[in-house]
Amino acid sequence: MSEVGNIQWFPGHMTKTKRLIEADLKLVDAVVEVIDARIPESSRNPMIDEICSGKPRVVLMNKSDIADESATALWKRYYEKRGACVVVCDCRSGKGLNRFVPAVKKQLSDILERRKSRGMIGKALRLMVVGIPNVGKSSFINRMANSKRTKVGDKPGVTRGKQWVSIDKDMELLDMPGILWHKFDDKEAAQKLAFTGAIKDEITDTSALAEALGELLLERFPELIKERYKISGEGNVIAEIAKKRGMLVSGGEPDTERAAITLLDEFRSGKIGRITLDEPPYSEEKADEHTS
Repeated sequence: MSEVGNIQWFPGHMTKTKRLIEADLKLVDAVVEVIDARIPESSRNPMIDEICSGKPRVVLMNKSDIADESATALWKRYYEKRGACVVVCDCRSGKGLNRFVPAVKKQLSDILERRKSRGMIGKALRLMVVGIPNVGKSSFINRMANSKRTKVGDKPGVTRGKQWVSIDKDMELLDMPGILWHKFDDKEAAQKLAFTGAIKDEITDTSALAEALGELLLERFPELIKERYKISGEGNVIAEIAKKRGMLVSGGEPDTERAAITLLDEFRSGKIGRITLDEPPYSEEKADEHTS
């Protein structure tokens, strides 16, 4: 696979967010971790596991509408086996979010029973919403609150500050800014984050990134990319796409920069197909054995 380079990321507000999470953790009953269903493991910040280890966890597998369904099912079982409550959804359309409140109440039934026995009926469950940038935290909160209280954007790093959002009389969400690693030791995970737009395009080489994505798709999902762009896959992927789409510059040379942007955009929007880049940890048969 093409080498994109060693992507580094040192935004100061990430350290601030880490401190915010640590300080506010005592205010909440559970943590809602929003992840990208196309890259479930790569979009999980290990720092969140470390900081929030003492709290019940709800994992929201967002963008499931453009992820591979069978892979999503396997990842769901994998996280459930590790004690998380998992909700598969698409926060943009709201699909699957009707399962969120019941799932949370089931996960936190012990807390609810304890409060009931103490006469604390009516006290809202408080949940902290965490995740890396661009996984859909704001879209999730807007859908649940049926409002536009949080600013939503396609670029990572849009949410700033801290705010409580009431989603019904029994539940409140604490929205936290996205938090990425300080550096990426795992280059493969870094590439996947860049492919999905979790890392700002401004700090990556778009052409190299698209070439790496094209090679990965040709290797693992050849039918999808060949069908989408009507290419043979035998030459340079980006150059082939440019020629097939009529993206040419003076002299009839392929406009690879434009083709690179097109490939990234169409992958991110699901136009190439339903693709999961993180391979599930075990097969369907083994998953059944683990959960039986």
